[in-house]
Amino acid sequence: MADYRISDLTPQMTEEIAQAAILLQRVFAPQGSWATLAEAEQEVAEMLDPARFVRVALAQGQVIGWIGGIPEYGGNVWELHPLLVAPEWQRRGVGRALVADFEARVQERGGLTVQLGTDDVTDATSLSGVDLYRDTWRQIAEIRNLNGHPFEFYQKQGYTIIGVMPDANGRGRPDIYMGKRIG
Repeated sequence: MADYRISDLTPQMTEEIAQAAILLQRVFAPQGSWATLAEAEQEVAEMLDPARFVRVALAQGQVIGWIGGIPEYGGNVWELHPLLVAPEWQRRGVGRALVADFEARVQERGGLTVQLGTDDVTDATSLSGVDLYRDTWRQIAEIRNLNGHPFEFYQKQGYTIIGVMPDANGRGRPDIYMGKRIG
């Protein structure tokens, strides 16, 4: 039995919303995203748009992780954005449970595909610092994880690399696109 539960994050859950923003900044600020609490609060507020959804993992009233969904292509595709788990809760199945729960919510909404982008801004893969306009698909096929990049986590959940956006985060800093058919 897990020592946490997963539920919707709703606009009425003000304490959990504040915790979600703090956790977002804590997890992603070292990578250059959501560097301020105000930016993180804005991101959480945007994710609470009624067309989207947010699911939180809660342990003893504390947000220990969360995942968001953004509909695209008329709801056939859903972007998984973002996924984060408190460092002290990582490698305990929380991320895997959030992804499985997310996929079930997408399927309930009639979604066919989940897509996500997982940036490499810290030279964590062999795709960082190279010209991805040359032999793009060979470089993707030969990708190596150099420093704990999450693409392998997503592969274990059944996701496939479906492309890259070279220089998305500056020269040599790609966004790695992944996807999975649902249902």
